[in-house]
Amino acid sequence: MSKALVVIDVQKGMFDQNFPPHDGEAVVDRIAGLIAQARQSGARIFFVQHHGYGDHPFQPGKPGYLFHDKLTPQPGDDVIVKRKSSAFHDTDFDAKLKRAGVDHLIVTGMQSEYCVTSAIRSAYERGYGVTLVSDAHSTGDTRIARGRDIVAIINDTTQGSFGNVAPAAEIDFD
Repeated sequence: MSKALVVIDVQKGMFDQNFPPHDGEAVVDRIAGLIAQARQSGARIFFVQHHGYGDHPFQPGKPGYLFHDKLTPQPGDDVIVKRKSSAFHDTDFDAKLKRAGVDHLIVTGMQSEYCVTSAIRSAYERGYGVTLVSDAHSTGDTRIARGRDIVAIINDTTQGSFGNVAPAAEIDFD
């Protein structure tokens, strides 16, 4: 089994004070630790970057488009630029994974109920094994649910249905 770490939309725009992600900086620190672990084991790392339409803050040239300062892609890392919720929609992500011989994704990132979930379900539909890192994805509070509750729901609905769920401390890339 060849595993890859997937870091979804951990961009500066996700850390807007009007919509702060639940446990945001701790989530970023756990993702940074997973990146270091993946690099040490030789696992592939895929950064997914959202590119918004129109006046969206996730436009090239706008500060929100850039990756979080602690999570900068390095030479050899792949960056997948997407315009829809799923990292697979109209991108070369699937082709890059196949070329690299990856068959299992370790998923982290922002907007648990949108882009993270879309990537997990799309990966599952394509036959990839999936492990969602339970404490390395996040979202902000909405009008009807708290960010921490959304994270818990995504962890619960993913486990057994679309993949496995494990905390960062239990992730192994070997």
